[in-house]
Amino acid sequence: MAGSRSQGKSFTAQAFGAVLDASPDALLALAPDGTVTMANAAAERLFGASREELTGRNHQVLLAEGFRDEVDQLFQQLLAQPGKHPQPREVYGVHSSGTEFPAEVAASLIPALSVTSRGGSLAAPQLLLSVRSTSHRKSADEDLREAMSLLAATLESTADGILVMSAEGRVAGFNDQFLRMWGIPPELLDGDSEEPIMRLVVAQVADPVAFMGRVNELEDNPAAESHDVVDFKDGRTFERYSRPQRVGDNIVGRVWSFRDVTPRRKAQEQAHQAMLDLAAQAEKLRTMAFQDPLTGLANRAVFNDGLVDALTEPRLKAVDVLLLDLDDFKEVNDILGHQAGDDMLIEVARRLRGCVPTADVVARLGGDEFVVLLTACPDPDAIAACIVRCLHVPVTINGTVLRPSLSLGLASLGQESVGASELLRHADIAMYAAKAAGKNRFLRFHPDMMAALVQRTDMESGLQLAVARGEISVDFQPIVSHRMGQVVKFEALARWDRGGERVPPSVFIPLAERTGLISEIGAEVMALGMVQLASWLSGDPSRSLSVNVSGVQLQEPDFAEQVLRLAEASGVAPYQLVLEVTESVFFDADCSLIKQLSTLRDAGARVALDDFGTGYSSLGRLQDLPVDTVKIDKTFVSMVRTGAERLPILSSMINMAHSLGLTVTAEGVETAAQADYLVALECDSLQGYLFSLPEPGERLEYALHHAEEALNALKAR
Repeated sequence: MAGSRSQGKSFTAQAFGAVLDASPDALLALAPDGTVTMANAAAERLFGASREELTGRNHQVLLAEGFRDEVDQLFQQLLAQPGKHPQPREVYGVHSSGTEFPAEVAASLIPALSVTSRGGSLAAPQLLLSVRSTSHRKSADEDLREAMSLLAATLESTADGILVMSAEGRVAGFNDQFLRMWGIPPELLDGDSEEPIMRLVVAQVADPVAFMGRVNELEDNPAAESHDVVDFKDGRTFERYSRPQRVGDNIVGRVWSFRDVTPRRKAQEQAHQAMLDLAAQAEKLRTMAFQDPLTGLANRAVFNDGLVDALTEPRLKAVDVLLLDLDDFKEVNDILGHQAGDDMLIEVARRLRGCVPTADVVARLGGDEFVVLLTACPDPDAIAACIVRCLHVPVTINGTVLRPSLSLGLASLGQESVGASELLRHADIAMYAAKAAGKNRFLRFHPDMMAALVQRTDMESGLQLAVARGEISVDFQPIVSHRMGQVVKFEALARWDRGGERVPPSVFIPLAERTGLISEIGAEVMALGMVQLASWLSGDPSRSLSVNVSGVQLQEPDFAEQVLRLAEASGVAPYQLVLEVTESVFFDADCSLIKQLSTLRDAGARVALDDFGTGYSSLGRLQDLPVDTVKIDKTFVSMVRTGAERLPILSSMINMAHSLGLTVTAEGVETAAQADYLVALECDSLQGYLFSLPEPGERLEYALHHAEEALNALKAR
């Protein structure tokens, strides 16, 4: 019997190996010293070594550094508590190729057995080690972690605030955007109750009752979805989405999503307001299509349509166009400002409408240009005269009294049929003829005016080449000091000799300014004046040369440098230069003009205010202007006829200038009575035909001699 029981407990090594090979896990039998005594087929695959290579090796070489004591610890636990099975341990195994792989190791004690092998008897190992690769588990974990990371990144990158509540009313999840949008401290979401959160939320919304009403509706119907808008007390607007959270067919909670749509709502409100504004302005735009927005008169389009209709109406035998333009209107804008200019245009429009109540069209073409269309008018000339008279009435603007002046051209439909544009052009030519004839008047178009226009165009063409052809020359007129008894200054005056005829400065100077040629002509006059007068100037440092400078020249950024270079090249000291400018220069919006004059004054040159008293400025403004001398216009000097007149304006001008440290020159002195009167008022210097006509450079000696004789005659009186 004993032999039979012993035989029952024994089995062959072949049978034992078959049992081991049937296991999918790697099985290693270990001797008490840790040596591998037996390995199965799974162990061969896992460690990449044959059984012969594994048998006899210490098991620790099959484990990665840092995990080699794990099996010993399992063995000790089994010895200490034989009846318990310790938890498997996570280790890293080592493949025969040297690569490491994650694995799970379990162990169990086996009783001592006798295994028969080829007729012999072997003692069975005391520890059976099971090794299972967990590489597949790690890949699944990594996929899960990647999926969770992607989910977390998505939730945190979205602009929406997300809150997940469990079916029991606890916070199951949220993103940072939710906390920022509602201003909720993170620690508030760690509590067991949602009440603190709801109190904070409800305190912010504009309509707490409606807000909570929707929440309660969804609590009563867990499967419902919701989308509404929440307005905040601080002006923000959120879109609120809510839907149940499902796991399979079960509802386990609710997901709330909040989106800040405040910018979109404001954009929508602005778009809505814009549509309202557009609708409100539709009528205004339609009106503006036919009306001048400043004056309320008809605009150019209405006038053109009216003129075309009038010319195509066969019953109309009389069609008249009255085109008018305000004289020197730019000075009003420059001196009093554009608002004052607008006020004047509005007043002119009002008066014009009153002058021609029966006109077919009264329109503003643009700027300071107006036009009147008359049909079947018995006396258009009387209407034109009435317009000139009615508009030339003083008007007070910003405390300044102004008297509008206008030039009007009248063109009428004659025997020959003309088009609308041609008739308007005729009126335009007549208007410029009125302006050239002295302004503040009207002229009816005549074919001869067309010839004058051609002549003016020809003159402009000739002026383009005047400097290059050497046609520009300089005459000099002396300026005398009665106190010093001598000529102290010469004024250089531009002259244009074209084809053997001298063109008056009053004709070509305005043309040069209008065409921009004044800069080239002015530079030529200054250069010629310095060269021809250099010898006379060098004889006495108190002598000086006076040159007229246009505002157009001062707009050149290097004008001051050009003047100083010319002076240096001709040997004229800057302090012997006097630059004459008109009052309007100082009221130009371009401050660089003042800068140019200041640069020249810093170099020693002086500035004279020419034609003083004819502009819009007052004597009180002199103290603000960068000038050294004022030149009283000849219109004031001409008031002196016998010398017995009482002219406070002259004495006021001179006294005011002297009180400001300025010197005074009187222009247009033609009689001894005028000279005596001005000398009595202590005018510093005199200029005019009494002393000499303007003379060319070769007759300077004659001009000096004539001026000195006139001075001696005055002293002898």
